[in-house]
Amino acid sequence: MTGTLEGKVAIVTGGTSGIGARTVALFVAEGARVAFAGRSAEKGARLAGELGENALFVRTDVSKESDIEALVARTVGQFGRLDCMFNNAGYPGPTEAIADLAWDDYSHAMDVLLGGVVMGMKHAAKVMQRQGSGSIINNASVAAVRTGYGPHIYTAAKAAVLHLTRSVAMELGEQGIRVNSISPGAIMTPIFGKALGMETSAADATVDKLEQPFTTLQPLPRSGKPADIANAALFLASDAASFINGHDLVVDGGMIGGRGWTESVEGFGALADALGLSNP
Repeated sequence: MTGTLEGKVAIVTGGTSGIGARTVALFVAEGARVAFAGRSAEKGARLAGELGENALFVRTDVSKESDIEALVARTVGQFGRLDCMFNNAGYPGPTEAIADLAWDDYSHAMDVLLGGVVMGMKHAAKVMQRQGSGSIINNASVAAVRTGYGPHIYTAAKAAVLHLTRSVAMELGEQGIRVNSISPGAIMTPIFGKALGMETSAADATVDKLEQPFTTLQPLPRSGKPADIANAALFLASDAASFINGHDLVVDGGMIGGRGWTESVEGFGALADALGLSNP
C-alpha cells in the first residue's frame, strides 16, 4: 500500500465483480474510502466484509436515476465528501442482428450503458461542484472506435460515452473537476460469457478460461486483466493525473493500433505469392 488515494472518497458502480471489484479493492488498499454499487446484495456484502470498514456496499440499479442519486447521497452522508466517481457498470446489451432487435432490449441497454453514466456524472457533479474538485472516470471501450468488438447497441452506447466524456470535461473542467474515460480492450471478465447468453454465476465461472484465447488478440502476448483497468482508474483518480482532463486512456495491449506485425508480414507474403513474386 502506497496511500495514493489517502483521505479520498470514491464511488465505483458495477463494483461487485470483474473490473469494478478489482478497482474497489485497489482503491481501499491505496487509502480511499469506497462506496461500491451493484445489484447482487450477496456479492456486495461478501466483498464489503472482505475489505472492512472503508468499503460500503449500496445496492444500486444504474438504469434508475433515483438509485444513483441515493448512492451518491449515502456515500456523502457516510464519508462526508466525494473525490472520485468511476462509472463502470455495464453489460453486453442485446446481441441480435439489427433486423431482430427489440425496442425494449435496446432501451434498457441504453439506460444502463449510457444513462447510468449520464446520471452518475450528474449527481457526482453536484457534490464536486460544491467542493471545487473531483475526478469522474467513465468506462468506455475500444468498441467505441472500432466496429466488430461488441454488439451493435453496446458499441453505439460506448461511442456516446466517449464523446460525452469529452463534452462534459469542457464544462466541469472550468470548475476544477476532471472528467476522463478508460477504454479497455479484451479483459478477462464475465461480460463475455454474458454476451453468449450465460447466467451470471455460469459466466463468472468461465473467466479463467479466457486467458489463453485472449493472449493472441493484441500485440502484447498476454491476456488483459481487471487489474490493468483498476490501475488506470487509480492513476486517473489520483493527484498524479491532476492536469489530465477530457482524455480517453486506452488500455488494450495495442489491440486498436492495427494489424499485428507478424500478420502484416504474412499478408505481404501471401500477396507476393499471388503476384508470382519472390517472397520478400
